[in-house]
Amino acid sequence: MKYIYSLLAIFAISLLASIINPKEGFTCFLEVIPAIIGFLILVFTFKKFRFTNFTYTLILIHCIILFIGGHYTYAEVPFFDYIKELFHQSRNNYDKVGHFAQGLVPAMIIRELFIRKEVISNKSFFNFIIVSICLAISAMYEFIEWFVSLATGDGGDAFLGTQGYVWDTQSDMLFATIGAIVGLIIFSKIQDNQIKNIDF
Repeated sequence: MKYIYSLLAIFAISLLASIINPKEGFTCFLEVIPAIIGFLILVFTFKKFRFTNFTYTLILIHCIILFIGGHYTYAEVPFFDYIKELFHQSRNNYDKVGHFAQGLVPAMIIRELFIRKEVISNKSFFNFIIVSICLAISAMYEFIEWFVSLATGDGGDAFLGTQGYVWDTQSDMLFATIGAIVGLIIFSKIQDNQIKNIDF
């Protein structure tokens, strides 16, 4: 539990830092609210289903990515402005980091749930189904961005974060798909080891 408490402390500090004097208050709210909702879900389900420390760590990293994007807006994260200038890019690409994580982290969450709850008996389609679910989550998030932008007008532009890139929606979903695949390739064995050694 000490490790969980450490993650909770980092989460709280990161959330507090993100909401102090953000670039745009409304955008900050839109970006951090998914992390807060996710946090509440994990808290209320903790006694019934506790994830491995590895999966909780990935979730925390994803939350911090959201908090940074919320504080600065995804189009104006300073370090990625530097990268933009250094490599002569046409836009700030921090949002692609967010969408990569949007694929990778849910993939590992779903994977752990599927394994421990024995959701899928035929392992031949295991990874395909996980990646497909992650792509569906990404598409749903693009729908949400679209609806918010339509409903709020200029107020939702920073949340949408296209920066004039006509293929932004498609590339966001591509990065989420790549993130899911990369997560399954790189982290599956680590997650398997933690699942085998669960002691709670």
